[in-house]
Amino acid sequence: MEILHVSAECYPVAKAGGLADVVGSLPKYQQELGHIAKVVMPMHRMSFLYKNEWEVVHKGWFRMGESSFDFTIIKEKQNKLGFDLYCVDIHGLLDREKIYGYDDDTERFLAFQVSVLEWLSKWNHQPDVVHVHDHHTALIPFMMKHCFAYRHLSQIPTILTIHNAQYQGWMGWDKATYLPAWDTWKWGLLEWDHTVNSLACGIKCADKVNTVSPGYMAELMQSANGLEHLISHESSKCSGILNGIDYSVWNPETDTYILDNYSVEDADSGKKLNKKKLCDDLQFDINLPLFVFIGRLVHEKAADLLPAVISSAFARFGPVFNFVVLGNGMKQVEEALDYLRNHWFDYYHSQIEYNEKFSHQLYAGADFLLMPSRVEPCGLNQMYSMRYGTVPMVRRTGGLNDTVIDFGEKEGYGICFNHASIDDVLHAMERALGLYRDKDQFFQIRERMMRINNSWENSASSYIALYQSIQK
Repeated sequence: MEILHVSAECYPVAKAGGLADVVGSLPKYQQELGHIAKVVMPMHRMSFLYKNEWEVVHKGWFRMGESSFDFTIIKEKQNKLGFDLYCVDIHGLLDREKIYGYDDDTERFLAFQVSVLEWLSKWNHQPDVVHVHDHHTALIPFMMKHCFAYRHLSQIPTILTIHNAQYQGWMGWDKATYLPAWDTWKWGLLEWDHTVNSLACGIKCADKVNTVSPGYMAELMQSANGLEHLISHESSKCSGILNGIDYSVWNPETDTYILDNYSVEDADSGKKLNKKKLCDDLQFDINLPLFVFIGRLVHEKAADLLPAVISSAFARFGPVFNFVVLGNGMKQVEEALDYLRNHWFDYYHSQIEYNEKFSHQLYAGADFLLMPSRVEPCGLNQMYSMRYGTVPMVRRTGGLNDTVIDFGEKEGYGICFNHASIDDVLHAMERALGLYRDKDQFFQIRERMMRINNSWENSASSYIALYQSIQK
């Protein structure tokens, strides 16, 4: 089977969140299962682009509204990611340093999608499946079926994966003229709540729709930023497939980012050495439990709670723990977190950036990972932490609820709470402090979670089964 993944992100080429991790891993595991998986994405100007060799495989042009654009498809020559990687270059439109955040993002991602279909139209064969990811690519199933130039592609099955339904690719009807000529009788497929909604269109037009955890699909039936009724109506073609993690990247036995490699058998000594390196660098007391938060400082992650949580925890429990925050996002939250360093510099550190190497070091050296997320479609950080023997502290939502069992339950290994609130997080931290003092139980939990298999192997097989269910 040949699968073409279409995505705005792919790790390690360009990453803003978990979407990149999925698109950088799932195709590799599909290849290992004996299938042909390819990824096409915009040509963002990031370091991966300049550090690797590329070849031009296609050139073309198209009209978008009153403008015409030339585009180039380039392919990474050495198969560095374990699958064929293609990038779309449109000079001045896609060749930018950031993935998102431009005033013309609507035009950028429309042009990207049209370029992909123009290229696909020139293939001398057809893939078995076109797999699109999130709203940035969700108009492709519509265009394959209802744009006159691409109707010869209409028999190719399409899958839409929703990684985050909060972002839907809304645009005014004036932007619908940017689409290649389409059957205007089908305008209702583009529309949701009186506007063009890319994600809603993808849900209507794709042959199958999935989310990145069963729990998140169930949640979307009740809360999907305005798409609840649509998702419920289309429920017969919707399912949830839990993400996995790439064990070749997230493996404490081989990780080149961490000071000392370790396995489940020697996790106590291995984590201690990694924790010592962190604590020495940050001038922390290694004997205190180390809590970390790793992620985007945004509302969905409940990062706005962190300043109050951390200051309240020091006030309630005293300086009996260390805390590190790694991430960036909302300016007000960044400033509040940095301000805390003035008061608790011996016990607290904030690093306001995305830093892949430091994140690996934190997973290896920390004792607890906090994820108080308001929305978490799947969550990968809790799986990374479990792989590295760091106890996840998570709110019961989406994929967090699917992957973490509270240590108070049979065979449990994490700390779970119900609400994204200061009080619930403080109660979870209090439980964590008690668990840390009970070394026997703490080490038992560490061993239990490190033995859990969260690799992509099972998930990749589930996707193949989903593709096979819609072969025409």
